[in-house]
Amino acid sequence: MALHFVTDEAGGAQPGDTVELTGSEAHHAAAVRRVRVDEAVTLGDGRGAWLSGVVTAASPKQVEVRVTGREVVPAPSPRFVLVQALAKGDRDELAVQAATELGVDVIVPWQASRSVSRWDAKADKGLARWRTIVREAAKQAHRAWIPEVETVARTADLVRLAETSLVLVLEPSASDRLTSVAAEASDGRDVVLVVGPEGGIAPEELSALADAGARLVRLGDTVLRTSTAGAAAISVLSAAHGRW
Repeated sequence: MALHFVTDEAGGAQPGDTVELTGSEAHHAAAVRRVRVDEAVTLGDGRGAWLSGVVTAASPKQVEVRVTGREVVPAPSPRFVLVQALAKGDRDELAVQAATELGVDVIVPWQASRSVSRWDAKADKGLARWRTIVREAAKQAHRAWIPEVETVARTADLVRLAETSLVLVLEPSASDRLTSVAAEASDGRDVVLVVGPEGGIAPEELSALADAGARLVRLGDTVLRTSTAGAAAISVLSAAHGRW
């Protein structure tokens, strides 16, 4: 499989053009992935442009690719949105990475009431870290669209979201299984999966979301960690909606 790289220049390139990779992307291509002249690669802009090409020059400072083919991949619809509660250690980062590889379209960090990790004074740093993880995971997975990472949400924001989107809250005590509702039509609305922190979603948060129209669902008879629940749910949605 050809290696995949992301550059804004890919957005307007056509077959016959030469696209240059510079900076960190060129260093990664030449020094880390060790691309060579005449090697086939793919390029994208992270917003649907998908190019095939052949390397014509390679150095750690600049890699040149001659474009041989172009495709525009439509944005997924409906979008799959993961609302991931902040978690201690690297558990939320693992969740973000896996969800990106498995097909999530939007990621929303959630400062849940039971989140041990707090981003109050370091939100910008946390967002930058998540966006880097998402970009690299999307490249690894050869995705034409890089998922958006939105600003940190509070529970009140999720309540408002439930008024316009199909919100599915992962809750082990729920009576409905995700597999039984995953394929239901969302009428073009986003399908939003809400994953709580290590200690679970607080009762008052569950009530507020349910009152706003969110549905509580469970994955099965076992309880998954916050680092794996979102990825498992995205897999169920992908199969139910025909992406897989």
